[in-house]
Formats: sequence, structure tokens, C-alpha cells
Amino acid sequence: MSLTNKIDFAVMFIVKKANPNGDPLNGNRPRVDYEGYGEVSDVCLKRKLRNRLQDLGEQVFVQSDDNRKDDYRSLNARFEGSKEIGDESDKRKKAELACKTWYDVRAFGQVFAFKAKGSGDSDSVSIGVRGPVTIQSAVSVEPIDISSLQITKSVNLETEKDPDKKGSDTMGMKHRVEFGVYKTFGSINCQLAEKTGFSDADADKLLEALKTLFLNDVSAARPEGSMEVVKVIWWRHNCMSGQYSSAKVHRSVKIEVLGSNSLPRVTIEPLDGLEPDVFDGA
Repeated sequence: MSLTNKIDFAVMFIVKKANPNGDPLNGNRPRVDYEGYGEVSDVCLKRKLRNRLQDLGEQVFVQSDDNRKDDYRSLNARFEGSKEIGDESDKRKKAELACKTWYDVRAFGQVFAFKAKGSGDSDSVSIGVRGPVTIQSAVSVEPIDISSLQITKSVNLETEKDPDKKGSDTMGMKHRVEFGVYKTFGSINCQLAEKTGFSDADADKLLEALKTLFLNDVSAARPEGSMEVVKVIWWRHNCMSGQYSSAKVHRSVKIEVLGSNSLPRVTIEPLDGLEPDVFDGA
């Protein structure tokens, strides 16, 4: 059974001396907008959610190479490797089977646009699935400070004429956010959930992934403990279309930053008939 009530959600997290989402077009510095507020892209957040959902036992279509659970090295191979889907000729049925097979397809949607196997081949796939779960880019509550460190390797990658001299390949830069409180908002649309088969059980699994968003997400840029989910707010409306617009629900959250040694203060303005569930991060 598909989702029965519209859901809105909000997530607040802290970044301490870490790079939450580097910008490859800017030397991998943490992303910022023109006013100095930090950003974490929605694509980055969905990547982390997919990884967590895999950890929670869900089948995921878009798998990163470092978190791959099968032998398929491309989306096309994974799509065709599902025998039931690959043998189906009707594109609408292919989309239904893909939603049933993979959590992220029925949640976030997916465009299946694979090349034909040969000239004149009518079996090429071009399918669009609109997912019910949308999530915004995370934005810091206040402008952030970014520090940059010069780093060096302890040994040259290649032998120099003078082995005692450091080569250019040993030099690098490392960037991090000193401290920042970020917030992001999302929603689950019941009308689209009906089309993909996204269920109440799927919504519960998404909530668990949000509460543990940074579990098993460590790297040199994000050391263990440097990123922490502090609050997840979950509004379940009493109808499919929602009692209030998502914009009004999201606007009811107010966050006050109290300093790097204290958790932020989160207050929620009451909305008549819509009481949120508030969870601490795991």
C-alpha cells in the first residue's frame, strides 16, 4: 500500500573542522553561496541517504563504486542484469518493476536513458520516473569560516634528481569548515508515491536513514565525529494533500546558534492540527 499521508521533514546537523561537500570547480573547497553561507548539495545528501539505505538492507539502483554491493559497473548493466526487467518489453512495466526492485527509484525517481544495442534496435530504454521524495540543499544558519591548510607527503611519488628535495607532487591543500550549523528540508508527495509504490514502511526507513545520515560516512575530509545530526523533525499530515503547504511547514522551524561548544536551540512554531515528531540524531 502506498503512502497514506503527506510528510514534511527537516534535518539539522553540525559540521566541525570538516569539509561536508567540496566543490570540484573551486579546488574542492567547501561549497558556499555569494553571501558566505555554506551549502551541501541535494545530490550529496541523496548519495549519503542511498549509502545508509544500503546499510539498512535496501536494494539501491544508483550505487557508488566504493559502496557497490553487486558486480555491475554501470547503471545499464545493473538494469539489464535484473532478468525480470530485462526480459520485459513494455516500458511502463519496466518502470513499475524498477520501482518495485530498487528503493531509490521509487523514492527519488530515475531517468533510464540507455543507448540502443545496435542500429535499428527498438529495445532501447528511455523511461522517466518521478519520485515522491524531494530534498533541498542544506544551507548553514550563519555564514561559515573556511580554513585552508598546506599539506605535504612524507615521500616523493617519483624519484627526483635530488632525492632529498621535495617534489611538486608532494604538495597539496586541505580545506575545512571550522564550525557550522546546517539545515535542510524535504517532503514526500502522496500522489507521486501512488505511482511508484512508495509506502509508509519506506517512509519509516527514510526517517531512520536521516537520523543516522553520517554513520559510516567517514573520510580524511570528514573524520569520525566531525559531522553530527542533531535534530530530525517529522510532520505527518492528516491527509494526502497536506494540511499546510510545505513552505509554511518548513518556515515554522527557527534555529539559534549558541556557539561551537553548544548544540543549537531549535524551536518550532505551532501549526493548528499538525504536531511534529522530533528526534535526536543517532
